[in-house]
Order: sequence, then structure tokens, then C-alpha cells
Amino acid sequence: MRKKSIKRIVVSLFIVITIGGIYYLWNALPIITGYTAKNLCSCYFLSHRSIESVKKQELGFFPVSFATLRINNKDSSVTSSVVGFAKKKAIFRSGAGCTLINGIDEATLRKQVFSFNNHHFSDSMSLQKDFVLDSSFPVSLSKKLSEAIQNSFTETNPEKPIRTRAVIILYDGKLVGEQYAPGFNQHTKLMGWSMTKSITGALIGLLVDAGKLNVDEPAPVPEWKDSNDKRRLIKLRHLLQQTSGLQFNEDYGSSSEATNMLFNQNDMAHYAASMPLKDKPGEIFYYSSGNTNLLSRIIRQSLTEEQYHAFPYTHLFNRIGMHSVVMEPDASGNFVGSSYMYATARDWAKFGLLYYNKGLWNNERILSEKWVEESVASGPSQTKFQYGYQFWLNSGMPADPAQRRYADAPSDMFYATGVEGQKIFIIPSKKLVVVRLALTQGNHFDENNFLKDVIDAFKSE
Repeated sequence: MRKKSIKRIVVSLFIVITIGGIYYLWNALPIITGYTAKNLCSCYFLSHRSIESVKKQELGFFPVSFATLRINNKDSSVTSSVVGFAKKKAIFRSGAGCTLINGIDEATLRKQVFSFNNHHFSDSMSLQKDFVLDSSFPVSLSKKLSEAIQNSFTETNPEKPIRTRAVIILYDGKLVGEQYAPGFNQHTKLMGWSMTKSITGALIGLLVDAGKLNVDEPAPVPEWKDSNDKRRLIKLRHLLQQTSGLQFNEDYGSSSEATNMLFNQNDMAHYAASMPLKDKPGEIFYYSSGNTNLLSRIIRQSLTEEQYHAFPYTHLFNRIGMHSVVMEPDASGNFVGSSYMYATARDWAKFGLLYYNKGLWNNERILSEKWVEESVASGPSQTKFQYGYQFWLNSGMPADPAQRRYADAPSDMFYATGVEGQKIFIIPSKKLVVVRLALTQGNHFDENNFLKDVIDAFKSE
């Protein structure tokens, strides 16, 4: 009798484990194949990286390393699967970058026509109008700064690589430091991940400045139009400040709302809009890529269809010389405003410089000073990780500014940030814009110490 009981328990455990394993794979495999197809597609066709380097670095960790990847140069696509299952395909389109085929047939996706007006200059033209390294600084300062930059590239533990790929230092608007890792240079388009959120915030700002949007009005989301839908209480300001109250799990290490949205949905904004209300809008801070993709679609709804895809280029990028930029849309045609933008390190630095100059570029007003000030004013977040309008702040705890994310950086610093080490630090009081682009998979790089070393290099100035 006892043997039969043990046997039943073993069989039951086996069934439970099997069902759990199937459930995990059912949810996880499409995320794995979507992630690998999309990333290899962009790195290969946009950044012109070698297949081997992408597989070893971006896609070399468990479990994505199990994906089988095939590049088709004839139709500019990448296909991914895991032992033949959960096949996903991403296609590259000139000007639009890479898009995963989700919820739409490939022929229909390829028929989409976009007018980006993204005037990509030749490398020589772009660099002639670009930053010129300032050689007028004292030798002692240059040496300290060079050491700080070099240290950010130095690998000390092969088990925990920091993989810094580019560093740009601007002082008082001038390029005073620049370095790249082997295989990367001034022309390499690099992924910003969630730094793209700050770009989306700026695009919203352009529309607010033009009177097309109002941050204190309900967010114009069609899915919430029912008068009984409590999500109608969500204002545009709440989406900007990440206080929408929508239920959303921003976890990149598992099958979550964030990963399902980015790698398994054709219309990411519609998916985000379908989330139920968890908290009262405006009260609880919760960082969500879903909020930002709703903002991206709101931009589209505020313009004509012909204007939308050209808008970031005609109203922002082209005006400040960000000629390398590619913003990638999802299968519905909405820019993935939370995550998918590629640009050179210098162009990411130009965006930081625009905010450093409070919205001015070469004496031309791009963003209102009011918008920039509101963007870097803290919302309802009550932790040392303060947040404005799609920018992180270093202002610290409301009652104790000393309790802040970067203890050795000033409290007026604000920054755009993306997973794996993408950063644009803007430090007005120190006249600095610091850009670091990387593939740091884990907390292996001391950003606070890096900032301290850079700031210390200018103490004699």
C-alpha cells in the first residue's frame, strides 16, 4: 500500500512538472525567438556587426543561446527558432530598421509604406558638421579625463565583462573626450533601449509646445473611451511620469508584460492599453514600457498618417544634426517609443546637449524651456530613484537629497537610461554631458565611480 502511495506521488509530481515545463516553454520560447531574431536583425543590418560578435555577445547567454538563427540577405531578414519550435522572423526595411512579424502576414507587412524624411548624410558630410575634439584643454586635465575614460573600458574580470563600447564627454558644449571599443567607431549605430523613452518624451513636448496636447487632460486612448472605464482618469502627465496605475510587469528576465509586448505583439500600444487598472492614477510610481508605447501612439493620433513617421526627423533629429538615427516601428506601424532606437554615440550626445541647453540648439528654440524644466522636475516617486517626464533624476529623497542614486554626482543631474548600460548623463552644474554605451549584462560597472572620476577631472577648471 505504501509503495502504491509513493508511486502515485511520483506520478503526480511528474505530471505537475511536465505541465509546468510545457507552460513555461509555451510562454518563454516565443519571447526567446522574438528577442534573438529582432536583435540579430538590427545589429546585423543596421549596425553592420558580424554575426559571430552578436551571437557571442548580445545572444551568448542562457537561454537565448539555444536559438537557431538564419540570416537571409536576399530578403533582409532573420529567422529564429528553438529546435524547430516558436519560429519568429524579423525583417529589415531601409529607413525603418527591423520589425518582428507578429499578428500580421509578411506580405502585408512588407507593403507598408513610410515617409520618414530621415535625411541620412554620408559619413564624411556628417562628421564635417559634427563635434570636433577640443584640444585647448590643459594637459593635466586631458590626462585625468583620459584615465577616467580608459578605466571605463578596462576589463578586470572575464566572468563579469563590462563591454563598454563608446564613451563621449562634452564640456560646456565641446567634445573633450571620445573612445570606442574595437569593432565600434563614430559611425556605428548603437541601440539605446530605454533611452528611447526620453526621445519619446521630447516628441510629446514638441506637441505640447505646439498646443496639440495638454499634459493635464485625459490621455487620448481609444480603448478607454467608455464612460465607466476608470482608466479614463489617466492623464497624459501620468503616462509621462510613469504613474498611470496600469498593471504591468516590467521584468526582462522572464515572460512578462514587458517581454510579451516587445517580442510577441503586433500592436504594442494596443496591448499596453488592454492592461487593467491596478492603482489610482497619479499616486504610485511604476516604471513601465507600456506607458511609453502608449505615448508613442498618442503622437501618431495627434498627427496625420503622412506626418507621423517623418515627425521625429523633421521636428527633432534633422534640426539638431542627429542624422544617423533610425527609430523602429512595430508591425502596426507605431514607433516602439519605449525601446527601439539606434544612433551613433555622437548623436546620442547631441540629444543630451539639447536638454543641457534647455531646449536650444545653435540659438534655435527646439523645445520650450518650460518643457525641459518640467521634464526634470520630480513626480510622485518617493524613493531615491526620482523620475520626471521620461527622464531619471539624481535629486534624491524629497526629505534628504543626499540619499540619491549617484552619491558622487550632483543632485541637479538627470539622465536617459537603457538596459545593459546605455546612459546619457546631463549635469548642468558641472557643464557636462556624459554618454556611455555598452553591453553590461549585470551590475558589473560602477557608474557612480565613473562619474566621480570624470567630474574630478574638471575640478581645476
